[in-house]
Amino acid sequence: MTLTSQQALRSAIAAQLIELEASLRQLGLWSDEARSPESLVSDQPFAVDVLEMEQWLQYIFLPTMYDLLKQDAPMPEQCAIAPMAEETLAKKAIAYRGLIAMLRDLDRLITEAH
Repeated sequence: MTLTSQQALRSAIAAQLIELEASLRQLGLWSDEARSPESLVSDQPFAVDVLEMEQWLQYIFLPTMYDLLKQDAPMPEQCAIAPMAEETLAKKAIAYRGLIAMLRDLDRLITEAH
């Protein structure tokens, strides 16, 4: 059975999400601490008023994307996480370039999948 182009894109997105999570863990940016739903409430883009970028990726972006894939729901119309991540992660003393490249790939794949 061959995959349709949409299925192939969704598979590529899933693989990138797993890789993103692994990278966050490897860079020491992953928290084992559970967050309450109330602590994640924000009306700001990327929840900048309550979360660091890596926290937003862990607590909001990854779970949302995993849910969309699991439910076979449509992908967001447009995705542009890399520019914000580059701006915020560049201020941290970490090797962030690989993470930014991964987010650029995810931005492209998610936008193409819509």
